[in-house]
Amino acid sequence: MSASDRNARLIDVELDESIGRSTPDVEHERAVAIFDLIEDNSFRPAGDDAGGPYKLRLSVVDSKLVFAIARESGEAVVTHILSLTPFRRVVKDYFMICESYYEAIRSSTPSQIEAIDMGRRGLHNEGSQTLMDRLAGKIEVDFDTARRLFTLVCVLHWRG
Repeated sequence: MSASDRNARLIDVELDESIGRSTPDVEHERAVAIFDLIEDNSFRPAGDDAGGPYKLRLSVVDSKLVFAIARESGEAVVTHILSLTPFRRVVKDYFMICESYYEAIRSSTPSQIEAIDMGRRGLHNEGSQTLMDRLAGKIEVDFDTARRLFTLVCVLHWRG
């Protein structure tokens, strides 16, 4: 692996905190996603030859998803603004099934929990693929990175 490949990664992720906090379950998902994302990711803004590692600030502004990317030093690299419209249905469905999942954990059988979790993972994969498609030509990410980023998009969308 070359030095530029090793540096094609995120070292810090910040969510816009002006929206406030959510439920404990959602906050747990956020914390785990950020931790996992920083531990293992592949992230490279298209056309950035100077390379990373990068810092990412995610926010929602006027119903748009904002990816503000900077270098480790804090120097701005690029900001991408994506419409949330392509995510609305999958995020809505994902949160509905997450609510069912959290309720099932408290009161259902293991087989019922597993069935709901399979649906939850399927929707999460669909949202992750949508995110990868929307980032194509802007930011190169692998599927695992897209999954963790989609979790954060959901958290922001839920709050916003």
